[in-house]
Amino acid sequence: MSAIPLEDNFEDIIGKTMRGTGMADGVLEFLTGVPEETIAKLKDGELDEDGLVKIASSLGLDAGTLLERAREAWAPEPVDLVGLRQFNTDFDDMTVNSYLVWDESSKEAALFDTGADCSGALAAVEEMGLSLKTLFLTHTHLDHIIDREKVAAHSPDILTLVNSLEPAKGAKRFAVGDAFSIGTLRVSTRLTRGHSPGGTTYVIAGLPKAVAIVGDAIFAQSMGGGLISFHDALATNRKEIFSLQDETVLCPGHGPMTTVGEEKAHNPFYPEFK
Repeated sequence: MSAIPLEDNFEDIIGKTMRGTGMADGVLEFLTGVPEETIAKLKDGELDEDGLVKIASSLGLDAGTLLERAREAWAPEPVDLVGLRQFNTDFDDMTVNSYLVWDESSKEAALFDTGADCSGALAAVEEMGLSLKTLFLTHTHLDHIIDREKVAAHSPDILTLVNSLEPAKGAKRFAVGDAFSIGTLRVSTRLTRGHSPGGTTYVIAGLPKAVAIVGDAIFAQSMGGGLISFHDALATNRKEIFSLQDETVLCPGHGPMTTVGEEKAHNPFYPEFK
């Protein structure tokens, strides 16, 4: 079981879905027969298993894996991959991830987001004798980019890259589909918008397993809130993430790492894979 807790509880999944779809409590009661009082309790994290199962399909969620999350019965297998390291740092009342990726042969490295504090990642760069050349931003929400100045102070010549749909001061913009390199590793870009306008998934080839840095597009057994478009968040995840090989390691902006195959089996937002 992962040492990092899953980002969302069952009530978070229900809340994201109801907000994203515009589903009112009264409408959900009409569709399912579950009283508004029970729905309100579920949204507050008070588990009623029968009510939970009854509302799931009307919300487009898989009942079995939503119940699995409510029972805290599953977590993804830990990931230990040469050339990839996750850093988990505190930001207000939550935690946020950044990722260090490096090419063993050339020792060239890249950082994906900064997290709340990039000190651990920069210390790892020094410890392993890496050359930090690039900072890739998955999106520009503050918790993911707040420590950019420290990265720049450590590596003054670093190139910071961001999707052109979501510019950031001092960062070079790229278009979706552009590709980059980290030594002999190849990084391709996919648009996974919905949580943010230009949310980007970076797919890395050349490590012992395929890796996708997904930002807040998807979490272990959940997904980022559709702050821009809930529909687009679901659709782009289906198109750009679930089309990857099942063995692909997914590196989310919050919570533990997971894989495409594990999310097909355990993520309630995607009932079609069950």
